[in-house]
Amino acid sequence: MWLTFALAIIIAASWFTKMILQRRVFIQRTPLDIPIVLFLLSQLISTIFSWDSHISIWGYYSRFNGGLLSTISYVFLYYSFLSNLAVVSLVKRLLFVSLISGTVVALWGLPSHFGYDPTCLIFRGTLDVSCWTADFQPMVRIFSTLGQPDWLAAYLAILIPIAVAFAINKFKTTDDNKLKKNHESGIKNHAFNNNFILNSLFIILASLFYLDLLYTGARSGVLAAWSSLAFFFTFYIWFQRKQLLLSGEARSRSAGKYWYVLVVFVVFLSITFFVGQPFPQLNKFTLNGIKASLSKPITNNQSPITNKPHAGEFGGTDSSKIRLLVWQGAIDAWRSYPIFGTGVETFASAYYRFKPAAHNLTSEWNFLYNKAHNEFLNYLATTGLVGLGSYLGMIFVFIVLCSKYYVASIKGKIHNTYYILLNTGLVAGYVSILVTNFFGFSVVITNIYIFMIPAFVFILGGMINFKKQFVFPKTESVRQLTDITRVSLYQWTFIFFIILASCFLLLNLFRYWMADKAYSLGYNLDRAGEYQEAYPYLQKAVEMRGGEPVFKDELAINNAILAGALLSQEGAKTSTDSAELANKLAEGAVSLSNFITSKYPNNVVFWKSRVRVFYSLGQADSRYLTFALEAIKKASKLSPSDANISYNLGVLYGQNGDVKNGIETLEKTIKLKPDYRDAYYALSLFYHDQAVDEKGNVIDRDKLNKAIKHLQYILDNLGAEDKVAKETLEQWKKL
Repeated sequence: MWLTFALAIIIAASWFTKMILQRRVFIQRTPLDIPIVLFLLSQLISTIFSWDSHISIWGYYSRFNGGLLSTISYVFLYYSFLSNLAVVSLVKRLLFVSLISGTVVALWGLPSHFGYDPTCLIFRGTLDVSCWTADFQPMVRIFSTLGQPDWLAAYLAILIPIAVAFAINKFKTTDDNKLKKNHESGIKNHAFNNNFILNSLFIILASLFYLDLLYTGARSGVLAAWSSLAFFFTFYIWFQRKQLLLSGEARSRSAGKYWYVLVVFVVFLSITFFVGQPFPQLNKFTLNGIKASLSKPITNNQSPITNKPHAGEFGGTDSSKIRLLVWQGAIDAWRSYPIFGTGVETFASAYYRFKPAAHNLTSEWNFLYNKAHNEFLNYLATTGLVGLGSYLGMIFVFIVLCSKYYVASIKGKIHNTYYILLNTGLVAGYVSILVTNFFGFSVVITNIYIFMIPAFVFILGGMINFKKQFVFPKTESVRQLTDITRVSLYQWTFIFFIILASCFLLLNLFRYWMADKAYSLGYNLDRAGEYQEAYPYLQKAVEMRGGEPVFKDELAINNAILAGALLSQEGAKTSTDSAELANKLAEGAVSLSNFITSKYPNNVVFWKSRVRVFYSLGQADSRYLTFALEAIKKASKLSPSDANISYNLGVLYGQNGDVKNGIETLEKTIKLKPDYRDAYYALSLFYHDQAVDEKGNVIDRDKLNKAIKHLQYILDNLGAEDKVAKETLEQWKKL
């Protein structure tokens, strides 16, 4: 996203300089002007009424894509391209560059499926997959340079029909009459041979993309590719149907062109057969599926093979079940904020508040979901009916325009089949984005394509009316950029300030990037328990980008843990230096936490961090535990169905001496998550504390029986080999 921002800044500076030299403001009118303006307004209004204005403007930290600034950047790139570079040859060149970029990505990711990841070679010096965690293995699902298999699949699904379109188009551009004439005269047609080589390369390229796509194991991406290819081939056959009705040699030459379509289809079908695909229902049609069915022993005594319910690829809950729960939470959030939603990119906060209790029973029960895993529901929850309506309107208008274009081509009003089929490849890529966005969410590259594909289609299809322009002041003469002999001092002054402003913005982006690196180092060191080593990196991140609350949040936690550690050391209270440093760190942690939670009161993540801050300080000074309890109460209100928050609330009630409320809260926790081992164990401890006096004598047998009952539940249902629960139970049974 930072790179996209940087390119937008450079392009903006160039465009503004051009307008100053031409002494006019110039914006090309396009068929999507009204839908795009309405969509941009919806994002602006939703940001104004957002739960968290910082996230709405910048986007969720670590993604940034989807925030107001990113949307403005995509819209700006759309208009800057159509206003300055609306040339057919340039569109073709950019599409070639896109395919070349895709080739690099595909070749980078392919070896990782076989255990040879170039990324590990760069960062660890070993050509293997050792740099990835066990739950993130490219040998199971490749992700190349995009960081996640579904994102790579969405990207490749866009490029596949474009590559196929180039392959078929090259053959279509051969002049049949010229070919026939040259053949009759005995002249070898070098152009045809060159086309054959180029088209073979494009077919190989499309096959490479498709192979990588299957290795991602992404069902949404594969479904998107199949849908887009079905759209492309259906239109191609329909458009060329009249050619098959020709007779004689003309029919023979025309029918020959269909062989290349058949080649592409057979190649894709063969790859699918030998490599496999991610839909279990279709496995019986693949080589592995046939082998599995043939290798099954025929015996009546064989035990039926049953799959674990909802088992995912790493043994977790099936992703489709989790996705349905997330969708339910998104709809519930929209029902409460139907017009403008909770704010652009605030889904993390919205889902915490409206998360279904059933999510606690999944393997990802304690994950933070900052996207709805459905782009349309994400817009619905965060920007309401206005945001989703304008987004769908933009898509609908583009589809209608494409439909009119195709109707005109079918009726014979458009004769340039090269551009028709290339546009079909682009529209097919656009269709793939809609499919992957339905089952997932957009990332930077897919959002760039969803805005730039319409621009490419409009140019190739001649759908831009260059007479319709926004020009101010309106004048017939346009000054040539090559004529700079009469540039006035005022123009040079404006150009100087534009360059200065762009350099300032680029420098800030660079500082933000450096701050991100420092934060990432500090964050990782914190997770490794190296808090003292992490401190200078986090401090540097806050100094370089003080407006990012995520940096301050992590620094607050770091300060609190360091302060608690210092205060807990023997002799620290008698050591003036240690005490002063500890107090300074503690004050810094509290101050940062106060600032963040007061400015962003709806961000439950910051309230959870505040709990951690005061709990860490409370280990050395019990007075802080009261503040930790108040913070967890606030977090519980923001996320009432979160079992983890409920558990920590119950524990903090007990540590603050309120065992009664602690028991009530933990009883609620095990209802939210009946398989929560820690909640059962904490609840048994609380009942035990009420059952015995200070000397360990039983004063309430019923409470002791409840304590024993919860421990027994752990051993019977959650872990028969739980050593701690087993030893504790044996001791209590003796009372």
